[in-house]
Amino acid sequence: MKTYLFAVALIVAGLSACAPTANAPSSEPENYTAEGWAAKTLPELAEALKNGEVSSEELVKTYLARINNIDRAGPNLQSVLALNPDALSDARKLDARRAAGAALGPLHGVPVLIKDILETKDNMATTAGALALKDNITGRDSPSVAGLRAAGAVILGKTNLSQWANYRSNNSMSGWSTLGGQVRNPHMLDRNPCGSSSGSGAAMAASLAAATVGTETNGSIICPSTANGIVGFKPTVGLVSQQYIVPISSTQDTAGPMTKTVKGAAMMLGAMATGVAKTDYVGALDAGKLQGARIGVLRFAEGSNVDIITLFDQAVADMEQAGAIIVEIENFKPDADNFGTKSGKVLKYEFKATINAYLADAAPAVQTRNLAQLIAFNMEHAEAELALFDQSIFVDAETYGPLTDADYLDALGAVLSATRENGIDTLLANNEVDVLVAPSGPIPGRIDPINGDLWPDWAGAGYLAAIAGYPHLSVPMGNVHGLPVGLSFMGAQDKDVEVLSYGYAYEQKTNKRIEPQYLNSAEDRPEIAAAMKR
Repeated sequence: MKTYLFAVALIVAGLSACAPTANAPSSEPENYTAEGWAAKTLPELAEALKNGEVSSEELVKTYLARINNIDRAGPNLQSVLALNPDALSDARKLDARRAAGAALGPLHGVPVLIKDILETKDNMATTAGALALKDNITGRDSPSVAGLRAAGAVILGKTNLSQWANYRSNNSMSGWSTLGGQVRNPHMLDRNPCGSSSGSGAAMAASLAAATVGTETNGSIICPSTANGIVGFKPTVGLVSQQYIVPISSTQDTAGPMTKTVKGAAMMLGAMATGVAKTDYVGALDAGKLQGARIGVLRFAEGSNVDIITLFDQAVADMEQAGAIIVEIENFKPDADNFGTKSGKVLKYEFKATINAYLADAAPAVQTRNLAQLIAFNMEHAEAELALFDQSIFVDAETYGPLTDADYLDALGAVLSATRENGIDTLLANNEVDVLVAPSGPIPGRIDPINGDLWPDWAGAGYLAAIAGYPHLSVPMGNVHGLPVGLSFMGAQDKDVEVLSYGYAYEQKTNKRIEPQYLNSAEDRPEIAAAMKR
């Protein structure tokens, strides 16, 4: 881990003579709340850069200092795994280009952090948080990163994650990787940041970049977005290219933006999406979109937590007040025998095929060239790699056959049908609604390195959008004792514009995002502390 983080001190050193020393004593508690440019949203920063109010170099320095003070020291979030050694020079070049009247696009000069399973051509490895890929410097940009760069973004660094995108063990701990350690939730440091895009979620909430990029197979953008109190968007699968991204699934994987606002997510998506015909996601946002819209309220997915249900009820009331027509949907069950078993089977088939292909094409310095070799490598380095949990998923996936197996094709057809035409499509059509809403997830439990992830009764139906490959947006809808909870918007295939716009209209009406307080635990909350002691 130290190999990747050593660059932080080198880059930040000398930025400001008055910058606080990491462990300097203080008579008052440190205030980690973002101020100045760091507190701004992506759209605000893009406008300020355009108007010459701030330079890209100044923003990069601001974020590097903040990473040094909050991610490496202070709360020690461990959300940033590596920094781009060329970030400052890239920012200066972009400032010069703007001064010459040759700005690249709407993200010109904006610093972004990329989840460390997307390749970038910078001098940084793409590791998935694992020792086996610590030397995986490919010199390639994944197409989504290339799109961000073409729009003018500065690649500030790579974020930590749940190792191998949380697809190594059935008893894993979200937010932990061998190279990066455990990501901390900036709202409450002992709480699960959720994964696998945990570093991207925590870094965004803590204002360590103007925007971050995550990836999702099943909940890995939405869950860390709700847990960290930010906006996260999982686009329709295929809208953003999967090339040069450490994979799990050929039918479910996608990269997506994680930002403070829906408009910021739309700006990022406009750069990340592939295809000849570019969509104006920002221009399509409509603050009045809820007026007359028919909203399908997924009551069967609201969970059992009274506080979440109260927030959800308020969100529904807010949408109704904005002119929406509310349609309550009480019941739904996937129309497939052994749905959970089949969906798990699909992922194991696809993981073996896609990871073998990725490793075969990894950087020459990478020694593990297939899943079997990766399993053996982890056994050889068990003290580090298997210190907290096993690799049961890897071992099981290795026993699966090729994607031509009838068993795979039957399972894939069943789960796609259950979540598409007999799932989201049916829910939309039978209830004559435009979009589906539900809580984005539960209130996260504590980080537990002994037992692994321990989640309460789940809230939300994000698995439907994940397996179907349909668009899914999470927008903050409030908090419970300082822990954020998100509201999900899910729509039909390729309805990304509409889903973003419904979420934007809700966000503009409610503005429920809160800044992290960096509490050590729930007992730092006065109302909880008073109840805990007698």
